[in-house]
Amino acid sequence: MDRFKQVETFVAVATKGSLTAAALLEGVAPAVIGRRIDALEARLAVRLMHRTTRKLTLTPEGQAFLEDCQRVLAELHGAEAAVSAGSAQAKGHLRLTAPAGFGRRHVAPLVASFLAQHPELRISLNLADRVIDLVHEGYDCAVRVGDLPDSSLIHQRLADNRRLVVAAPAYLRRAGTPQHPRELLQHECLMLSSESSQTRGWAFLVDGQAHFHRQGGRLDCSDGQVLHEWCLTGLGLAWRSHWEVASDLQAGRLVSVLDAFAAPPNGIYAVTPERSLQPLRVRLWVEHLRKHYAKAEYWMRTGG
Repeated sequence: MDRFKQVETFVAVATKGSLTAAALLEGVAPAVIGRRIDALEARLAVRLMHRTTRKLTLTPEGQAFLEDCQRVLAELHGAEAAVSAGSAQAKGHLRLTAPAGFGRRHVAPLVASFLAQHPELRISLNLADRVIDLVHEGYDCAVRVGDLPDSSLIHQRLADNRRLVVAAPAYLRRAGTPQHPRELLQHECLMLSSESSQTRGWAFLVDGQAHFHRQGGRLDCSDGQVLHEWCLTGLGLAWRSHWEVASDLQAGRLVSVLDAFAAPPNGIYAVTPERSLQPLRVRLWVEHLRKHYAKAEYWMRTGG
């Protein structure tokens, strides 16, 4: 049996959520799909998914394998698109969305350069911190930062996203430097408002285990850029992404603390609706992002 076909089938089953849905997509019997998954698990000697008549769930090994398979398939599709497109120009209307802060720094400038390469293309960019429903609101691609919820959308990891606890030197001289995450309760911590995604606390790795630690502080805001500015003025500690504060760290305007407890990075992703064949404009856009984000010098040049 073709190994590549097994991988394609596994991705289809995992994203569709059932053998039957994957079988309908390909036009074969569910039993054929089941045999491919069985063969793949036997070849890898690992259980990738738990299957019952009512529910299909991925094992931890299956989830990790899915992300790797999606990345490999995306790279293959990108390579095929580059070859098949040749000098062809992307056309039509490309509708994009990204988080406001990240989008201003790391999406909008790349939109401009992409449009210059494809003058017959029209691009709409929506910068919003809410999670936009790509399918129902008609978007072609979203850039998302952080942990992704389970969904049937296709996500391709473009780069790592590291989070740091930072403070202005003036604040640390006044309040001292925390040596352990539990000391955050004694500090002024600048927090995103309660409706944000950080309500569990700031993430750290303590004794090899992930922990979310509570913070103290009198200031919160729904806008991350405001927290950044408050932090620069010495009002307290902030938990920010490296792409946002790298230039401040290099210039000495901010200092990172608790680095020994830094949690593993999450990701920066391109997220697209599931389609059997992505439009050329979408495939080329994702490759455009990947090409830039994969370069270390890009993040240094842009302050991230």
